[in-house]
Amino acid sequence: MEFYSAIPPLLVQFIMTVAFSFVVGLEFRSYHQANDYKLHFGSTRTFVLIGILGFILHTIDASHLLFAAGLLLLGGLLLVFYWRLSATKQFSLFSTIFLLLIYLIGPIANQFPSWFLVLYVVVLILSLSEKTLIHHFSDQLANEEIATLAKFFIISGVILPLLPDQPIAPMLPVSYYRVWLAVIIVSGFSYLSYLINSYFFKSRSLLITGLLGGLYSSTAATVVIGRRARGLDSASGRKVSSALIMATIMMYIRLLAIIFMFDRGVALQLLTPFSIIIAMSLIAVFGLLKVRNPPSEVHEVTDIQHPLELSTAILFALLFMLFAFLTQYVTSAFGSHGLKSLAIIVGFTDIDPFILSLLGGKFTVSESAIVSAVVLASGSNNLLKATYAIALARNRSVLFAAAWLSFLFAISILYAYKYAW
Repeated sequence: MEFYSAIPPLLVQFIMTVAFSFVVGLEFRSYHQANDYKLHFGSTRTFVLIGILGFILHTIDASHLLFAAGLLLLGGLLLVFYWRLSATKQFSLFSTIFLLLIYLIGPIANQFPSWFLVLYVVVLILSLSEKTLIHHFSDQLANEEIATLAKFFIISGVILPLLPDQPIAPMLPVSYYRVWLAVIIVSGFSYLSYLINSYFFKSRSLLITGLLGGLYSSTAATVVIGRRARGLDSASGRKVSSALIMATIMMYIRLLAIIFMFDRGVALQLLTPFSIIIAMSLIAVFGLLKVRNPPSEVHEVTDIQHPLELSTAILFALLFMLFAFLTQYVTSAFGSHGLKSLAIIVGFTDIDPFILSLLGGKFTVSESAIVSAVVLASGSNNLLKATYAIALARNRSVLFAAAWLSFLFAISILYAYKYAW
């Protein structure tokens, strides 16, 4: 350590500038050779000299006027180069802009932490080496996805900071900030699942549908799998049931992650019961998949809807406030026993806004009561999914999954009423 501390920082910055300029220059040379570009601005040595020029001019003049003059001079030379390049019918500005970015390596080495310099150089190298992948991704990305991503940035980065964090009303002990934060968190998980479904698993098996659909909504995934199971023979039951159970496993994982963002104390208390349920369900899925089944035809069904529609966000926010109101009334009038009954009833609807309103509000119940309510709501939601699976499939292929989901409901009741308090 004494040896490294004895090295002057200026020497380290200079060496990093030369080394990274050289590495990027090598990759730039390979990029031109791979694309058979005959005309290009200099070679690897040129990149090193440009990097050194930017470093020296930025260092010797505290006002950085020399650095700005060097940037203008380099920009003028690149303008001439682009004019010459356009005469050969090559109109890309990539090479000229890239060389200006090399000129900035020196100042970045001077002013920024070393990790940022490394990240900067890695981005430059990836922009060269992954040209085909970047073009393929941009071609595959639908235009509406860009607009959707912009919506997500607006609701999370613009609207959220403007909302007050005080309780809305005495009978509605949640704030607009917490309501919208819940919308953002749930929409973020759903949007991630939607993107993976849309761009990475276009041809989906039943198990992938359960895995990724459960990250979006286990109830929606159950509906999709139940419809796809209609018309299948009993030999496909193991595949169908494993997919339905996998969707529920993902529900518990998603709930743990979301609850951890809201209340770490509640999440830690839920870790034990949820981990037991997840472990037992994984063993059940493994047992089902271990037995080989004869191949069967599975028909595609309409995919899950886009999770970032404005109407969906508004509906979730309204449900959040409705459940917060109901929770406040029930806990005030009936206490923790009323909350348990409410949790079982809510499990037959959408449990996300109920659970998040329970975590985001200030209610007169203990933390253990909240934990029991979450367990009960998720358990009764499993009973709802078992009913959906049987009603939609209309055959024996979902019987094991329906029985397993009913079993999870039973042990949730047992945990909440016998062991939680």
